[in-house]
Amino acid sequence: MTLAEAPFTALTSEQLIAANLTGANLRYAHLTNANLSGANLTKAQLQRAGLYNANLTGANLTGARLDIAFLVQADLNQANLTGANLMGANLEGAKLTGAILRQADLYKANLTGADLTGAVMIGAKLTGAKLTGAKVTGVKLRD
Repeated sequence: MTLAEAPFTALTSEQLIAANLTGANLRYAHLTNANLSGANLTKAQLQRAGLYNANLTGANLTGARLDIAFLVQADLNQANLTGANLMGANLEGAKLTGAILRQADLYKANLTGADLTGAVMIGAKLTGAKLTGAKVTGVKLRD
């Protein structure tokens, strides 16, 4: 069995710095306080995963499935979320400074109090997204 096929459940506070988790099945995984900084999570399956206060700084989440994931207070500064599915995700208080969210689907995502300073959100779908109290200084919505 490869890491991408492993059925994860509890990885709370794990140190997965720069880990290659391309295509990994992390549905419903408990990753509270996990350090995934610089990790490659391209096309990873993270539906309904608990990533409370997780460190995803500089992580590559291109094409990842994060629908209904819990990213409350998560650090996604400089993360690449191009084409990621974040429908219904809870990103309350998340740090997304300089994150790339091109073509990301944030339909009905909760971004209350999130810091999106300098984020690139060209083509992102924001229908129904909650942005109350979010910091949006310098967000790029067009080329």
